[in-house]
Amino acid sequence: MNKESIVAALANDGWCVVPGFLGEIETAAIRAECLRAHAAGAFHAAGTGRGQAQVRSKVRGDQVLWLDEANTGPALLEVLDRFESLRQAVNQQLFLGLFDLETHFAVYSPGGGYQRHLDRFRDDDRRSLTVILYLNEPDWRQEDGGLLRFWPDPETVPLEFLPAGGTLVVFLSDRFWHEVVPAKRQRLSLTGWFRRR
Repeated sequence: MNKESIVAALANDGWCVVPGFLGEIETAAIRAECLRAHAAGAFHAAGTGRGQAQVRSKVRGDQVLWLDEANTGPALLEVLDRFESLRQAVNQQLFLGLFDLETHFAVYSPGGGYQRHLDRFRDDDRRSLTVILYLNEPDWRQEDGGLLRFWPDPETVPLEFLPAGGTLVVFLSDRFWHEVVPAKRQRLSLTGWFRRR
């Protein structure tokens, strides 16, 4: 699925899943960057809420590393260039006024999950479009858990997506409830939010 198809899906449904957005070699290179930083102790327990985020491990069980120019390696830079191209296409077609992208690596240890939530803060509506790129090994299976449980409509039965390496999930941040089902093995992703001013 190219960026034009992603934009069309966002226009129609507000969300899409793109298997194979990255190939195995590209995914492995970014996974290696993530794991090197994790092994070096650069991550911290993720919190919930804005500002002084609270760490509540029963709600959210991942560790994160917020990314900037200082900790972005060459493999990740290539993906961020593709995200920038997507941002421009979304703005041209959907007029969302997306201005920048905030991103982090997320590592869930076995047993870690994230309860049902929206990606936009109650008192800050800048987050407009969520992107999640899975960095897991290619042999991830249903029984490994860590599925993304996703509600296209909050009143219906949710869909579940396998966090297969190289898969991209894109959705409007304020519309779609989702959760991370607890994983039985280490689960890796690059998560970001395109923001408007």
